[in-house]
Parts: sequence; structure tokens; C-alpha cells
Amino acid sequence: MVSKTASARILVVDDDARERLALTTMVSGFGYSVESAEDGEEALQKLGSNSVDAIVTDLMMPRIDGFALLRQLLERGDLTPAIVLTGFGSIDKAISIVHDLGAFWFLEKPAQAAALSTLLERAIRYKNLMKETERLQRQLSQHGVLGDLVGTSPAIRHVFSMIQQVAPSSAPVLITGESGTGKERVAAAIHRLSSRSTGPFVAVNCAALPENLIESELFGHERGAFTGALGRRAGCFEHAHQGTLFLDEIADMPCAMQAKLLRVLEDSRVRRLGGKVEIAVDVRVLAATNKSMQEALEKKLLREDLYYRLNVFHIELPPLRHRKEDMPALIQSLIRDLNEKHECRVADVHAEVFARLMSHAWPGNIRELRNVLERAVIVAREGTIMPAHLPPAFHIPPEQAIPPPGFEERHAVTFEAGMPLREIEKAYIQLTLKQTKNNKRRAAELLGMSVRTLHSRLAELAATSNEPQMQAHGT
Repeated sequence: MVSKTASARILVVDDDARERLALTTMVSGFGYSVESAEDGEEALQKLGSNSVDAIVTDLMMPRIDGFALLRQLLERGDLTPAIVLTGFGSIDKAISIVHDLGAFWFLEKPAQAAALSTLLERAIRYKNLMKETERLQRQLSQHGVLGDLVGTSPAIRHVFSMIQQVAPSSAPVLITGESGTGKERVAAAIHRLSSRSTGPFVAVNCAALPENLIESELFGHERGAFTGALGRRAGCFEHAHQGTLFLDEIADMPCAMQAKLLRVLEDSRVRRLGGKVEIAVDVRVLAATNKSMQEALEKKLLREDLYYRLNVFHIELPPLRHRKEDMPALIQSLIRDLNEKHECRVADVHAEVFARLMSHAWPGNIRELRNVLERAVIVAREGTIMPAHLPPAFHIPPEQAIPPPGFEERHAVTFEAGMPLREIEKAYIQLTLKQTKNNKRRAAELLGMSVRTLHSRLAELAATSNEPQMQAHGT
């Protein structure tokens, strides 16, 4: 049977030619591409020119042995998981190799095919997770992006930090925040950064399920369990086995159903509706709600015992109005996605459009922003989004479009395709400061941020552009 990770490359290291050949043949039989080396020195040479997904190595070898090989890999930051084979059978040595030298795991010789196959699959999943985590970390540090989440504001960076802390664990997470703030995207990011990333991600909106069908949807049903149950059906827990189940709007789940959910979370077993046997499931549960937790508990919308079971780790998402400094990055990211979805070629937004988007309160948060931009992208099709492309609610009648006193045409700014986000942000902040005659408090109000944040952004923008600080003093 060919492994799911058949494209993976394995390096086998052993000084005994017969054992090396036997191991190479065994690993090839799992469906992997195999390289071999007769000792640690040759292994390091091959690793220097090619990367592999896992290493299977003996310990006792001439020149560079297994201990020295692992030590050198550890020192140069090579995170390739290594499975160590040894004939000594010492648990103390096993602990030392795994803990001190960073080996992935330990097997006694001769290696059993089933055990080695299982360890290799796990090691490769671990390597892929490390690569994905490194990619997302790089993306986050360079562009303020974590998966589908975008922003550089302190509020969203705090969310990024919590996601990175909790993702590697198996702990339940409760995600709260207003509608449209991106709770499902946070859940998806946690899944992608977890060891379950190769497993399924199943999302269920508890508020959208009829009360008489929610048990069947979650736990499945047997044929004849109720009228219309014409066949056996697996539920969401079974579909999410070895992956992640995201329960959105958990406070809208009927309380009787919450009690059954709590039991499944505690026992990791489900019983289909109408069934007689329990089925073991390995599922990480993430839950979300847009309701105030205090209000949900006081009104008995959410059981306290279920709340404490889910609230092992809590992530609160800020509303868009509290992170207006992320608007340039969000707009650019959304336009890019919408261009791909609708096969459009919109490059940027007009300065007046940007001003209107920045001044809007966004009660529907990022979902509302996406809907507004989606309409504008479809209407514009290409080039620049103009005020006329916005929904009617964003249109300003001509008689109200007279510039305020002191606001001259020369204060207008335009954004070109490919213009760095920091330049767009700098231009808009400068425009707002001119409009308010350098009144920092009024400018901060218009920009949707605190005066302290405005001063901080001015200093950061000045530092990145190697210019004197931009009007950092004033009212």
C-alpha cells in the first residue's frame, strides 16, 4: 500500500551494507523516495545539497556516528525529524537521544515495519507542519498576514500571538467577537498551524440548524431513526475525525443538545441517533459566539459546564472600528481575492473612496467591508474603484460634497497600483492632518484610532521612510 505521503524523501543512514539495503528496501516499500548514506559524514554531505523529509539513522557508525550527526543538525538549526535505530535497548539512552539531541523518536533494532511506517508518517506530518508554521511566521512578520487574517494593529497582532500559542496544543478554544469579525478564519488558522492540519476542518453553524435536526447533523443517525432517515449517515464529529470541528454560534444551540455535546467532549465518543453502539472520535473542538459571555450565561443560553469545558483558551476578536489602521491592508487583500473570484482587474481605490471607507463605522465589520468592496469590484471591473462604484449608502449628494473650509484640491491624494501600503497610509494620515489643521485629537477621531496610536504610527512611518518625524507634535 502506497503511503499518503508518497512524494516524501527519506534518508537512511547505516554503516552495515546489508542492514542499509534492508532498511532502504523496507522504506521504499512504504512508497517513499529513499536516499542512503553509510555514515554521518556522508549523510551531512547529502543533506547539504538536498533536503529530505525524515531521517532514519543508526547510532554506532565510523567517522561521524549517529550522536554527532544529530548534534550537528541541531546546532545548524536543521529541524528534519530523525528516527534513531539502536541495538542497545536502553530507555535512558532513548530519553537522551529524543530530548537532548532532538531526535523525533527511538526504535530498537531490528526495526519492525509497522512501527517504522507509523513513525515515518508522523515524522513527515511534523516536518510539513514546521514548514507551514515557518511560512506563516515569515508571512506574518513581513506583511502582517496569518492565513486569511490581515493586519498590523496591536489588537490583531495580539490575536495572532494567541493563535500561535494555542495552535500546537489540543486544547479547546472559545472565539468571541461581533458578527463579521472573522471568527471562522481564526478557527481555520488554528487548524492550519496545528498537528491536525492534514486532517479535515469541519465548520457547523449551530444557529442555522433546525432544532429537530441538530443532533443528527452533529452525531449522525441510523436508518429508520426518524421519519425520512432512509439510510445511515455519519455526523460532523465522525467527518472531523483526526481533524478539527468548528462550532459557530454555540450559544444558539438548544440547552438539551449542549448537555449531549458536553458528554461527547468529555468521553470522545458519539452515538448516532437511533444507534446502539458508541463510536470513538479524535476531534479537536473550537467554538465561537457573537454574544456576550456574561449575558449568555446569565440568560441560560449557554450552560456553565459547557462554557468551562470550551473556554480552556479564549480569543476575543476586536471589531473593525477598533482597528482602522488595518484598513489599507484589508482593502488590498480583499480586492485581490475578489479580483480572482470575479475575474476582474481592479488595481486600487480612489482617495475619496478610501476616505469614505475609513470614516464608516462598519457595524457589520469585515463581512460588511467585503460586501461593499465586492459590489464595487463587480461594477468597476478594472482600474480604480470610484465613488460611483460604491453602494448607494456611501454616495454623497452633490450639495453635500462641498469641501470643508480650508480643505483645498491640492490636499487630495491618489493611489497607484503597486503602491506600498505604508505609503498609502502615510498619504492618508497627512491628508487628514491637513484637513484638521494638524489637530491630532480631531485627526485621530476621523481615522478611528487613539491619539497615542496616531503618534505611534507617525513615528513608525517616519522611521521606515527615513524622513523627519511627520508632524509628530501638535494639539
